[in-house]
Amino acid sequence: MSLIELQGDRAAVGFAHGQALDDRIHDSLGVYERLFADFVGLSWSQARSQATRFLPAIERHFPDILDELQGIAQGARLDFEDILALNCRSEIALTQSGGCSAIALNREATQWLAQNWDWRADQQKNVAILKIAVEGQAPLISVGEAGMVGKIGLNVHGIGVCLNAIRSQTCGDGLPIHIALRKILECRDFAAARHILREERIASPAHFLVASSGGDAIGFEVHPGTPGEITPQNGAVLHTNHLVDPATTENVADFPRPDSPLRLTRLETLMERFNAATPGAFLEVLSDHDNAPSSICRHTNLDVPEAERMETLFSVVMNLNQRRLYLRIGKPCESDGMKTFSLAD
Repeated sequence: MSLIELQGDRAAVGFAHGQALDDRIHDSLGVYERLFADFVGLSWSQARSQATRFLPAIERHFPDILDELQGIAQGARLDFEDILALNCRSEIALTQSGGCSAIALNREATQWLAQNWDWRADQQKNVAILKIAVEGQAPLISVGEAGMVGKIGLNVHGIGVCLNAIRSQTCGDGLPIHIALRKILECRDFAAARHILREERIASPAHFLVASSGGDAIGFEVHPGTPGEITPQNGAVLHTNHLVDPATTENVADFPRPDSPLRLTRLETLMERFNAATPGAFLEVLSDHDNAPSSICRHTNLDVPEAERMETLFSVVMNLNQRRLYLRIGKPCESDGMKTFSLAD
């Protein structure tokens, strides 16, 4: 899984993205066409139509990204609406979001972020690692899905973000989750990222774990209203896939799978005994199998319907002070390998 480097203006970055990942983008559309049909009864054409409802919010809060979306479509020989629907997939799928366990830790004046990304196994081959340098914007690294403008990553200013999906039927008119993630990855400082989440708002519930090399870290439980905020305890913010801040739970109904509270409790236990902060130590936590197969390191559970099965597709650890991202593709327990990507060189 090699790094794809993209640079230039928005249109050029998008076109290069679409061209380089053409096959994976087409396959990814097939994955979500099946998901939308299985879980929300929508055809792909209906999903495309639904995605257009988010255009006013994007035009209002992040209009420049539309040129990049158009570029991806042109590079991959698709319609703009196809790429828009892909980037709005969380809002279209609503309650069928995935798993994930996320950690922020400040230790010895170094800010770390780490997480597992749990999702459908048929999307494994469509994971993409992008190094993006848009003219006039902060260079960044994002690990996510081909054809999508952003997900988990960090930028040259030491801003990083992780994501936990939240199962909910709430959806408003703010920025789609993955569009907002990209906007955060272009922020120059923590205050700018916080402004996006508090003032511009996000269309559907999720947890954004945002941190900076300056030692700031907050878990934002976003939704169309004012987000809940989870501040560090003993230097750590931990989150799985259910809402925990009363400011959020009083306003948003979520429907977590039973394993989410168990994984959060297990994360708390593991981090209480956490010693030296190294990429390997974080990957050891992310490899934990307590309550397997629905553990922090998630394996396929054959007892649930096939369409609902998921597993850990990659693990990521970020040292924000060093602007370094460490990546293990697949389940973290199954490999000793780790790729390292840097913005500091």
